[in-house]
Amino acid sequence: MGALFILCGVLGGLQYRWIGEVSVAARERLRGSLQASLNRLSREFNTEISSATAALVPQSAFDIESTEARLQMRFEEWKKSSRHSGMFSRIALAEPHEGTLVLRNLDQNTGNFQTADWPESWAPIRDRISFRLAEGGQRRMGGFPELDGQVFEIPVFAAQPDGPPPGRGFRRRGPPPQKRSPGPFGRHEVAWMVFEVSLPYVGEAVLPELIQRDLPDYQVEVLTGATPPAIIYQSDGPSTHIVQSSDASVSIFMPQYDGRAPGIPGLRDRGPGGGGRGGPGGPAMGRWEMYVRHRSGSLETVVAQLRWRNLAVTAGVLLLMMASVAALINYTRRAQRLAQLQIDFVAGVSHELRTPLTVLRTAGYNLTGKMAHNPVQVERYGALIQQESGRLKDLVEQIMKFAGSETGRVIQEPEPLSVESVIQDTMESSKAVMDGAHCVVEQSIEDGLPPILGDPTALKHALQNLLSNAAKYGTGDSNWIGISASKTTDRGRGMVEIRVADHGPGIPAEEQKHIFDPFFRGQKAIEDQVHGTGLGLNLVKKIVEAHGGTIRVKSEPMKGAEFIVRIPEAVGVTG
Repeated sequence: MGALFILCGVLGGLQYRWIGEVSVAARERLRGSLQASLNRLSREFNTEISSATAALVPQSAFDIESTEARLQMRFEEWKKSSRHSGMFSRIALAEPHEGTLVLRNLDQNTGNFQTADWPESWAPIRDRISFRLAEGGQRRMGGFPELDGQVFEIPVFAAQPDGPPPGRGFRRRGPPPQKRSPGPFGRHEVAWMVFEVSLPYVGEAVLPELIQRDLPDYQVEVLTGATPPAIIYQSDGPSTHIVQSSDASVSIFMPQYDGRAPGIPGLRDRGPGGGGRGGPGGPAMGRWEMYVRHRSGSLETVVAQLRWRNLAVTAGVLLLMMASVAALINYTRRAQRLAQLQIDFVAGVSHELRTPLTVLRTAGYNLTGKMAHNPVQVERYGALIQQESGRLKDLVEQIMKFAGSETGRVIQEPEPLSVESVIQDTMESSKAVMDGAHCVVEQSIEDGLPPILGDPTALKHALQNLLSNAAKYGTGDSNWIGISASKTTDRGRGMVEIRVADHGPGIPAEEQKHIFDPFFRGQKAIEDQVHGTGLGLNLVKKIVEAHGGTIRVKSEPMKGAEFIVRIPEAVGVTG
C-alpha cells in the first residue's frame, strides 16, 4: 500500500512536469497558428482591394476621353459581378491640365464623370501626384510619409513607352506635360485613379466575413494609424478594447502600385511574407492595425485552462487508482471479517443445534426404558421435549427468515394493522420466554393510535426478537422490560413509534454501530455463552425498513438499552 502511494506520487510529479512542458509547446503552437491566420487574413483583405482596383483601372490609355469611357464600362461590369461593390465610397480620376491636377469624380449611381474640387482629406494624394509631375521628380517618394487614411492612388500609363501609337495622337487637355521619370518599361504616367475605401462598408461586410472564416474564436479590433487612431471594426461592439491586452496584431491595408506587372494595376502585398519596403519577408507597413485576443481572455488563459484540465484528469485518474486500491483493501478486510463472522455463526448454530438435539435424544432414550411407566417422569420429559423442540423450531425459522431476507422476501402483502393488536399478539407468543426469564413487562400504549400498513407476521417476529434480546441481555439486576407505543411525526409525516427498553448493563458504544450487522454478537454475549445466532437484530432492521420505517438504539453503560422503531401510519385508512 505504501509503495503504491509512493509510486502514484512519483507519477503525479512527472505528469505535472510533462504537462507543463506540453502547455509551453501548446502556447507556442497557438501563437504560431494565430500569427499565420492573421497573415493570411491580411493578404486576403489586400487581395479584395487589389482585385477591385485591377478590375477598374485600365491597363493603358491613349487619351483622357477614352480612359474615362473604358473606366465607365469597367465600373459597370465590376458593379454587376463583384461581391463587394460598395467597397469604395468615392472613385475619381486625377489628370494634369495646364499645370494643375484636375479631379474628375465618378458618380457611382450614373457612371458619369464630373469635375470636382479636391477634398481637404485628399490633399496628401494631390501633393504626392504633383511631386511626380514636377521637373526632375524622383521615383522614390522621400518627404511624403506613408498615409494612414483610406485614400490611395494608382497610376494609369500611356499605351506606348516611346510616344503615341502610329496613326493616333495622344490627346491631352492643355500644354504638353513636363518631362517625368518613366514608369515600368519606360511608359509614362498620364493620369491617376484615386480610391477612397468605405470604412462603414469594410467594417460591416468585408472584415466580418474574413474574421469569421479565419478567426472565429477571437475578439478583433481594427484601428487606423492616425493619432489618435480611429476605430474601423470591433467584433464585440463598442465595449471591445483589446489593444493593451491583445494576443497578437498584424498590419492590413497596404496599397502600393506593383510595377513588376507592367500594364496590370494592382496592390503589392507588403505584409508578412510580402515584398514591402523592407523586401520579401520585411516588416509590415499597413495603414491599419488589427489586434486580436482570444475570447477566453487571452492565449495564456486558454493554455492555463488546458493545463489545469489535464492536471485535473491526471489527478482524477491517480485518485481513482488509489481509491480503487483502498476500496479493494477495505472490501478484502470486510470479506475477511464477514468470513470470520460466518465461521462464528456456523460454530454458534452448530452449538445451538447440538444442545436441543442432545436433549431430545436423551429424553427419547429415557422414555424407552423403565421411566416410561412413571407418569411423572413421562410428563417431565414431555415438557422438556416440547421446550427443546420449540427452541429448535425458532432457530430454524430464524435461519430461514434470514435466507428469505437475503433474496428480498422480507414481508408478504401488507395490510392495514392496529399497532395495539400486533403488540398484544407479540406479548401472548412471548409469554413463555418472559416467564422463563422471570421478567416483568410494563406496557404503555397511547390511545387512538393510527393504523399502519404492514405484514403482521413479520412485525410480530421483529417485536419478539426485541423482547427476547431484552430478556436475554438486558435483565441484569433488574428484570424490568418496557414496551410502549405512541404517535409522532418525522419530517412532517405521521409515524407510530414503538419502544422496547430494559434496565440491563447496556451496549458498549463501539458495538452499537455493528449490532444490526448479520452474524454480529457482542463480546459480553460470547463471554457469557448466551445462546444466539447474531441474526435477530439484522432481521428486525430489514423488516422495519421493508415497512418504510427506521430503527435506532439508545444505550449507556449500566443504564440499559432502548430500541426505537418508527413505522409510517397508513394514509387514508382509519382505525
